[in-house]
This record gives sequence, C-alpha cells and structure tokens, in this order.
Amino acid sequence: MGALMLQGTGSDVGKSVLVAGLCRLFANRGLAVRPFKPQNMSNNAAVTIDGGEIGRAQALQALACRVEPHSDMNPVLLKPQADRTSQLIVHGRVRGTLGSGNFRAARGALLAEVMESYERLRAGCDLVIVEGAGSPAEINLRTGDIANMGFARAADVPVVLVGDIDRGGVIASIVGTRAVIDAEDTAMIRGFLINKFRGDPALFEDGYRAIETRSGWRGYGVIPWLAAAARLPSEDAVVLEKRAAPAEGRKVIACPILPRISNFDDLDPLKLEPGVDLVMVPPGSPIPADAAAVILPGSKATIADLAALRAEGWDIDLIAHHRRGGLILGLCGGYQMLGRRIADPLGLEGAPADVAGLGLLDVETMMAPAKILRRVRGTALGAATEGYEMHMGDTVRGDVAPFARLEDGRADGAIAANGTVMGSYLHGLFASSELREAFLARIGVAAGGQDYGASVDGALDAIAAELAMHVDADALLDLAFAR
Repeated sequence: MGALMLQGTGSDVGKSVLVAGLCRLFANRGLAVRPFKPQNMSNNAAVTIDGGEIGRAQALQALACRVEPHSDMNPVLLKPQADRTSQLIVHGRVRGTLGSGNFRAARGALLAEVMESYERLRAGCDLVIVEGAGSPAEINLRTGDIANMGFARAADVPVVLVGDIDRGGVIASIVGTRAVIDAEDTAMIRGFLINKFRGDPALFEDGYRAIETRSGWRGYGVIPWLAAAARLPSEDAVVLEKRAAPAEGRKVIACPILPRISNFDDLDPLKLEPGVDLVMVPPGSPIPADAAAVILPGSKATIADLAALRAEGWDIDLIAHHRRGGLILGLCGGYQMLGRRIADPLGLEGAPADVAGLGLLDVETMMAPAKILRRVRGTALGAATEGYEMHMGDTVRGDVAPFARLEDGRADGAIAANGTVMGSYLHGLFASSELREAFLARIGVAAGGQDYGASVDGALDAIAAELAMHVDADALLDLAFAR
C-alpha cells in the first residue's frame, strides 16, 4: 500500500484541488485510491455513506476516486460556530465544542483516532493521498499537531510541499518553510510542486532550480493555472466575494454572505445557468433591488447569523423584496430564519436564546442536541430531486404546505400559499437539473439543462489530464510506494 501527503506553504494554495486531481489521475490508471485529511476546518460538509459527515473537499476527492465518501476520509472536522469556538466532529459524529483555550490539548489527544481511520482506509486500497491543513511552517501550532507533520511522522508518510506562485513569493515560501521547521519534520518532505503558474514555465526555470538548490528538495513539476477548477465546488468562504463581472440580460439571484455561512456549494449549480447572475452579497452592501430571487444560505450559528443579517439591514431588504413579489428560498439555517421563532434553550449554537424570526413562513424551530444526517430523495416543486439533510433543530409547520415530499414518507420544509417564500432542510437541491429548472421557471428563466454532476466529473478529468502533462506522476508513485 502506498501513501503520499500534500502539504502547503500556506492556506488556499490549491492542495484540495491537487489532491482531487491526483486521485482521479491515479484512479484512471487502475489504482484503488482513497483521499484522507486528518483534520479539517470548514462549515462546508457532506453526508457520508456511513451516515456521518466530512469536509466537502474530501467528498469531492472521493468522487475523484469514484468511490462513496466515508467518515474515515476526514476523521476530525471542526465547524466554526463563533469567533473562538467550533463544533467538533470525530468519525463523522458530533462530539461537542472546542474553544481556543482547549483546542491544542484536545487536538493532540485525537491523534490515536485519526490513525484508526487512516489504518482502516489504507487496508482497503492501493494508494492513500493525504491533504494537510494550513502550513507546516506555522511552528507556533506544531505542539499537538495532527494536521500536518504530526500526522506525517506518526504514519511515516512522505510529504510533497505545494507552493502558490500566483500569490507571489513562492521561492521564499518554500525555502522559508525549510528554514523554520525542525530537522525531523524536514526529513519528511521529499519535494515540492509549484501551483497556479501563468505564462511560459521556461521563465521560471532559474527559480525552480534555486528552490531545489536552497531547500535540498527535488521538484515534481510546475502546474499551470487550472481553469477547470472553477467548475468544482469550493470549500473555503474566502472565495465567495470573488465574482465575475455581471452579464447583461441575466436574472439576478442574490445570496447574502453571513458570518457563519455553511454549505454555500449548494448554489454552485446555478453558476452553470446562462440566464442567471449569482450575486454573493458581502457585508456592507445591500441586497440588489433588481434581484429576481434571494436565497438565504445555511448557517453554523443560525441565531447569531440572523442577528448579523438584521445588523446589516438585510431584513429590510428582504421585506421590500417580498413586497415586490420577489422569490425567497431559505436553505437549512436560512429556512429556520424565515420562520416566526427560533429557540435554543440549551445554547447548542451559542448563548441560550429565544428570538423572533423574519416571520415570512409559518414555522417555528427548536434547536435540539441530536444532529440529523441523512441522504434523501423526493419531489419538490413538482420535480424529482435528491440531496442530504445536515442540521440541528426541529421545525414545526403551522398552516403552510411542505416544500418537498420525501420517499420515506416524510415532508420537508414549507412553502407559502402564494409560492413566493419557501424553505427546505435539503442541501444539494440544485444539483438536480429537474429541480433547478422548476425553481428557475418561477423567475422566468429557462434552465440550460446542463448536468451539474457531469460538469464536475468532467472538470476532474480535465484537471487529471493537466497534471499528467505537468507533474512527474511516475516519480510521485515511486515516492508513495517506496516506504
């Protein structure tokens, strides 16, 4: 069994995409490949085949391997729900919360459970490709580390360091990593990759050789800017405000960027639609008055995000939008916000509270300790759909119809009598072409009929093909199997 770990010189250098691309590249060669991330921090998550949850990036990497996502692929997941606290998910299940004060000690104690997942995973495949988190150069976080070198050394997995040339300073970031980490960590790193290169790679030849000389590590390739990555779901909220220029003639669908926004990849399929201009509204900006629809996204701390929404004045924008007859859809936490009341007497998502909702749907929500995690299929807006539930809270409908009827006989969500306000607990709705078409018809947009799943799968193949051309894949395999 082989194993290889990609670590980065920093966050957002492209590790997740490269792991997904390598997974698909080696799966295309006939290897049984599995992704693994010891510790992740993200509010974008997916439900696994074993009924747990993992980071959305690892679910995408599982797709790249052409296997179902499993909780062992991301044994520790931290979901930030306040500035200094995170929900702790271990082996796919909620285990409580961690604060900044006890994070380091608690994290180190989880290494044994991380190793359990890793050993189970490696026993059932040919190759495990591991993704680090942040950077090993963050030596202030080295004690108790399970995300980078702490795991690499415990599992004896060779490391390749990824540097992002697009942000500048890539020579210093790689050589500087070598300068600050200790000798035993240095020994785990066997080489580097240069990511996100634009232009003629011959212009970087001297820099590439300088890194090899100064670091003592060999280079495994210079990877160009991967345009196909834009078709993949994004895990990091940092990308939300990076918006392309609006196109004339498109209907605007607006989504406010809440402080604790979660599972915003729900909206990615709308980006495929030629008749839609998806606008992610940052703090300090109003919801566009010309929006045909507004989507309230999921939230890791619904009551706190509802307060933030009101502080921005977005509640006033929503009421004005509603009076104009505009369409409003709330997803998960956004659905809860649309109701008459949200109560969290146990303080599961923050301080205990009982607050008025936006009052646009006749529903009330009571937060509950049990977390609902399940994949579902059903019918909504007259269209077949499928997705997954991932929420804490029981919502009771008043005199209002459900949004969806599920195959197991349950009803989901709510839709107002006039059909302009609706809410659902189902994530991944818009991946269904039929449901997307039915939703867009309500704002006068003819759906393009693109298959979102096929688009993502095609992007993975395109990225794998680029990596095959620009990375020494045979040498990476030799490294992975040389142990």
